[in-house]
Amino acid sequence: DRQTLVAVLQFLRRSNLRESEEILRREARLLGDDLGGNVATVATSSPGVAAVAAVPPGKGEARGDCGVGPSSRREPREVRSPCAARSLGGSPLCWDTRVGAVVVEDQPDVSAVLSAYNQQGDPTLYEEYYSGLKHFIECSLDCHRAELSQLFYPLFVHMYLELVYNQHESEAKSFFERFHGDQECYYQDDLRILSSLTKKEHMKGNETMLDFRTSKFVLRISRDSYQLLKRHLQEKQNNQIWNIVQEHLYIDIFDGMPRSKQQIDAMVGSLAGEAKREANKAKVFFGLLKEPEFDVPLDDEDEEGENEEGKPKKKKPKKDNVGSKSKKQDPNAPPQNRIPLPELKDSDKLDKVMNMKEAARRVRLGPECLPSICFYTFLNAYQGLTAVDITDDSSMIVGGFADSTVRVWSVTPKKLRSVKTAADLSLIDKESDDVLERIMDEKTASELKILYGHSGPVYGTSFSPDRNYLLSCSEDGTVRLWSLQTFTCLVGYKGHNYPVWDTQFSPYGYYFVSGGHDRVARLWATDHYQPLRIFAGHLADVTCTRFHPNSNYIATGSADRTIRLWDVLNGNCVRIFTGHKGPIHSLAFSPNGRFLATGATDGRVLLWDIGHGLMVGELKGHTDTIYALRFSRDGEILASGSMDNTVRLWDAVKAFEDLETDDFTTATGHINLPENSQDLLLGTYMTKSTPVIHLHFTRRNLLLAAGAYSSQ
Repeated sequence: DRQTLVAVLQFLRRSNLRESEEILRREARLLGDDLGGNVATVATSSPGVAAVAAVPPGKGEARGDCGVGPSSRREPREVRSPCAARSLGGSPLCWDTRVGAVVVEDQPDVSAVLSAYNQQGDPTLYEEYYSGLKHFIECSLDCHRAELSQLFYPLFVHMYLELVYNQHESEAKSFFERFHGDQECYYQDDLRILSSLTKKEHMKGNETMLDFRTSKFVLRISRDSYQLLKRHLQEKQNNQIWNIVQEHLYIDIFDGMPRSKQQIDAMVGSLAGEAKREANKAKVFFGLLKEPEFDVPLDDEDEEGENEEGKPKKKKPKKDNVGSKSKKQDPNAPPQNRIPLPELKDSDKLDKVMNMKEAARRVRLGPECLPSICFYTFLNAYQGLTAVDITDDSSMIVGGFADSTVRVWSVTPKKLRSVKTAADLSLIDKESDDVLERIMDEKTASELKILYGHSGPVYGTSFSPDRNYLLSCSEDGTVRLWSLQTFTCLVGYKGHNYPVWDTQFSPYGYYFVSGGHDRVARLWATDHYQPLRIFAGHLADVTCTRFHPNSNYIATGSADRTIRLWDVLNGNCVRIFTGHKGPIHSLAFSPNGRFLATGATDGRVLLWDIGHGLMVGELKGHTDTIYALRFSRDGEILASGSMDNTVRLWDAVKAFEDLETDDFTTATGHINLPENSQDLLLGTYMTKSTPVIHLHFTRRNLLLAAGAYSSQ
């Protein structure tokens, strides 16, 4: 694109980068001195390079989203060296893409990132600038005040960092002390970290600082409020603040009514502000895959049941449940072969048949019929219980411990047995009907098996759907796959260099996901020793991971206080949900795949409509971190378990009915949450002194909960 090229050449000339300019000319065969053309026209026709083209003379660095459009997360590095420009060469067509690759790096160079703070305003006037803006916002009309107040926090942080970077330490200290009390309470943790950055040197290695600098803080503001702000800053000629707004904030402007304080408070609080509306526009196939069909044979028990009730059970009309598997293809489901899923083995089919039989006896839950709760308390867990999982058929329970062991218990009268040794196996008649029984070694039968292998606390555990395998992830940076036939470790997956906080098997087996301190989630297949996908985008640890019921998507919760939904097929992030005020620690998809529930350290459960990308509910009641969330098998009830030693049951049907998801709401994010979530609370159940770290509904809708007794 010739115009783009001309703009870039003009920029290089203005920045006195003659050598780079020459190289680019030669590459593009622009030998004449045809640098005419107005920069402004270029800016309008090519937004990707607008920021580069419009840099004023005298600032010798490329700032803004250089060549990658407004959605870029990373700040560019300075394009100064001739070799940098040379590597961008090639035909003029490749310019845009290569700029993206070279200038915008995944791990930003700290000094380049910080150098954007070089512009010197008068340090003594910073307090005046900020308090002037504060006065203007506080005196503006109510409808604009709530929206414009969102500016306080990001501006406060950037102005403080700018003062520190330019070594005005006393001014920075006084600025912090004067204004930090005005910030919203949910930023307290961030401000505590910020207050420890008092010298330029501190900024070099600080991750939080880098996050803030490299990701644009997103604010969603109505056009009227934005015009008001712009007018004010231009009249006052308050360039310092206007520069920060343009450089470090991404203002997502929408047409329509400004949002109220409640609407804004519900959505803000994450490390990088709200999600851009664009981020939640992609189509998501949230429907369920069609279940394979096979006949359910009647066994004796069923026949007895027929005679007692005098009518055959088989003919019972199928209840039309929220989560019932329909025989018709769900219109919102992904194509059956969108991602390759493992074939069903005979044993899987048998298990599905068992599952269907159990489902026929399932208790239909609701406000009038709450589940019984069976609590597994780990006593004397001096090793420190750090993770729990229960098999889908509720026959085994696993605990991960801080002493690096993984312990598996049988919770049915059937003991856990290992397969016999190779020598003994060779003596077995392979044709006999009970060959699967014969291969088990009775001498090894016990209620508990301990698996040794990790070298640090085990933070996540997950059983495979067929109960043949178990995953565990640990502080040692590995995920291990254990066989439940031999109770030995089969594979250690090494990919994370730091603690791995969570891991989970796909509902179809074979695939699993892990997330850790390195801020990325990884998708694995059990037979590959390297990850198939790496999901990068979170600004802090990935603390929890969950597969969507159709296995085409993965949800991740993070300490950056956002939840992201990733497409397994191409690794793209298709949803970003903001609204929690603390790190996310639990995720649960509804059985029908339409909704997601999330719990965090802020003690709130938030409900999300995946298709529309909207928050549709907020459940308040817990007073501490929520570590466990689970929907009942048909999706009528949501159970939440917390560090406040309670299990709470919520009416999920009521929470999701009559949702206002019209186009306007979807377009602007004007969500209207009910004032009071207490009428959705169906029950609160206290333990004596046991934080709840896992919940599980059995196939018949009995609720199992687990946690370790704490004596304090």
